[in-house]
Amino acid sequence: MIEARGLTRIPLRNAAFVACVILLVISLIGLVFSLVWLVGVALFGLLAWLGLHDMRQTRRTVSRNYPILAHIRYTLESIGPEIRQYFIQSDLDERPFSREQRAVVYQRSKNESDKKPFGSLLDMYKPGHEWINHSLLPYAIEDADFRVRVGGSRCSQPYFASVLNISAMSFGSLSGNAIEALNAGACKGGFYHDTGEGSISRYHRIHGGDLVWEIGSGYFGCRHDDGSFNEERFAANASDDQVKMIEIKLSQGAKPGHGGILPAAKVTAEIAEAREVPMGQDVISPAAHTAFSSPLELMEFIARLRALSGGKPVGFKLAIGHPWEWFAIVKAMLETGERPDFIVVDGGEGGTGAAPLEFINRMGVPLTEAVTLVHNTLVGAGLREEIRIGAAGKITSGFNIARTLALGADWCNAARGFMFSLGCIQALNCHSDKCPSGVATQDPKRSRHLDIADKTERVYHFHRNTLKALAEMLGAAGLTHPSELGPEHIIRRVSENEIQSYDQVFTFLKPNELLHSKCEHTVFKHYWEDARADSFLPPPAIERLRFTKLE
Repeated sequence: MIEARGLTRIPLRNAAFVACVILLVISLIGLVFSLVWLVGVALFGLLAWLGLHDMRQTRRTVSRNYPILAHIRYTLESIGPEIRQYFIQSDLDERPFSREQRAVVYQRSKNESDKKPFGSLLDMYKPGHEWINHSLLPYAIEDADFRVRVGGSRCSQPYFASVLNISAMSFGSLSGNAIEALNAGACKGGFYHDTGEGSISRYHRIHGGDLVWEIGSGYFGCRHDDGSFNEERFAANASDDQVKMIEIKLSQGAKPGHGGILPAAKVTAEIAEAREVPMGQDVISPAAHTAFSSPLELMEFIARLRALSGGKPVGFKLAIGHPWEWFAIVKAMLETGERPDFIVVDGGEGGTGAAPLEFINRMGVPLTEAVTLVHNTLVGAGLREEIRIGAAGKITSGFNIARTLALGADWCNAARGFMFSLGCIQALNCHSDKCPSGVATQDPKRSRHLDIADKTERVYHFHRNTLKALAEMLGAAGLTHPSELGPEHIIRRVSENEIQSYDQVFTFLKPNELLHSKCEHTVFKHYWEDARADSFLPPPAIERLRFTKLE
């Protein structure tokens, strides 16, 4: 407590406010003798006003109890992530990407040396550590431009995709300059750029880089005024030579099972143009599609889009959730004879899309288990040779690609990795429109400083140098192409004194195993037999269990 003769005791928590008032009075008196005191009047007058405001407002109790001082606490709290990232976080702490992971992207995108001295920082005896064994007969790979053919007998315009591409990020989530630089880099490097569900914007078209057009539940770029699917608009956009493949988004890893609303205030003229929506209205992305409601109808929709696009590859993207829903889709393929040309598996680890904490941390199957399940199911159903698998989820290095392909994927997509190549510093302000690097913002004052020519080169170099690193790893393992990678090539430490290859860690089905015998693998044993091609609903056995619990 502060006590003066004849004055009421003043709580110490109000000391800063009282001190500012006293100094303001002294400055006002000093102003009689010199104008220099104007600085004190301005400074302490502002602080005194702030303290008075703190005591009178009702929203923040801490500010009322600690006028002025509380703002120090709020300021430190606001820069806490930056303090941890720059001064506290170690090189290997993944929050969500480690300093080492970000550094290698920055170095490769700038075409700088990514070599490190003095050995690994990783604890190689810690359970979970993974690596690739080398060969005594290494192979020198001259061309790292690895390609995968997408599109089977139903496609008249198959596409040869790179094994590393730009994952779905919409214009609206990213700035126009960021989208333009990504597409220009993709054009120069010969890999594809997924539009995200925000459709094809003017920034996607400037440089002519290959596009995978993602069709979400809002049907942006191919919708009627009521939000339903519009065949004519789809055919017009899909016939563009720049569009190489069509991807139906069933769900995404950042927020699986979650729709979204873009408030009218954020619908700029450019966003309205790209999404073909009116300005001045909220733009709604429903959680579920309206063009189909069952696995069988999904197969019909795929065939319909392939025909409307002139025979281009059509597939879908999903984050794996209930296994019986995924099994129902596969059973619909078997029943109808229709197939998607590709499936992109999004890991439940989250992504560039902002989402509630529960969805980021606790919704959706992580990428490793999701890719394994999709690959296993297609193999067991005799469909794997006809359908290609892409995978997206924390891909930043050649090893990330190699381990994902070894699990069963044919290629990988990266979102945050390419954001780092644009200069993203992981400030975690993607949803606030205050991205300091001008990547994830619609604020022209921020995004205009992102130099398109410079970032184009960085996107190109990141892709090229990452595939070069992949080629060097493959060659060291005695392989010549990523398609030769199998689960036997990736080794995991499962305990301090035990290691296993992926083919020992994971169970892999044999071709047609689901068609000819009852599979004893846990997830297939419980859900495959009862999954229905005509419905996404849970099998009857699960429904009975649900109602029993309710009773």
